[in-house]
Order: sequence, then C-alpha cells, then structure tokens
Amino acid sequence: MRLIIEVLLMGLAFFIGAKLVPGVEVTGFMSALGAAVLIALANATIGFILRLLTFPINFLTLGLVSFIITVLMILLVDSMMTSFNTSGFFAAAFLAIIVALIKAIFGAVAGEKE
Repeated sequence: MRLIIEVLLMGLAFFIGAKLVPGVEVTGFMSALGAAVLIALANATIGFILRLLTFPINFLTLGLVSFIITVLMILLVDSMMTSFNTSGFFAAAFLAIIVALIKAIFGAVAGEKE
C-alpha cells in the first residue's frame, strides 16, 4: 500500500514540477505518473550502474555526479515519451531540484517510515 502511495506522490511531484518549471511540458497527471515511474526505473537500473562506475568521481564532487546522472535519466525518459517534454539540460536539472524539494516536503508531512 505504501508503494502505491509513494508512486502516486511521485507522479504528483512531477506534475507540480512540470507546472512550475518553464520548459517542461506534461500533458496530464497520467503522463506525469508514467514519466515518474519510468524515471524511477531508469534510475534503479541504468542510473545504478552509472553510479557504480562513477563512484570515485562522485565521492570527490560530493554527489554532483549523482545529480547529473539523475538529470540524464530525466532526459532519457524525455526522449522515450511524447507526452513528457523538456527543453534541455537546464530545464531537466531544475525539474530534478523541484521534484526533490516536493518529495522532501511530502516526506516531512507523511512522517517516518514504520
């Protein structure tokens, strides 16, 4: 049940983020939900492998490379979906920051995991 709620909240975070960030377009909540799921899957598979390969650089840059990998996963999903569009790297980076902030707010409101 918690997984379903987290997926829906991530879709809502992407929907809100797409409305706040100029240069990011999403056609509706279901498209935002699909983009959120695809980005989560890309981060869990391709992103994980890239993070393993770039661990020393990531360690030296204090996690900046991990953020760049997340932005690249957003751009990858953008190229896969027609209903989710970003205008470039900086729009995707700003979207990643906004979504992370919204997810942090949702996490603070929901409380700790039991």
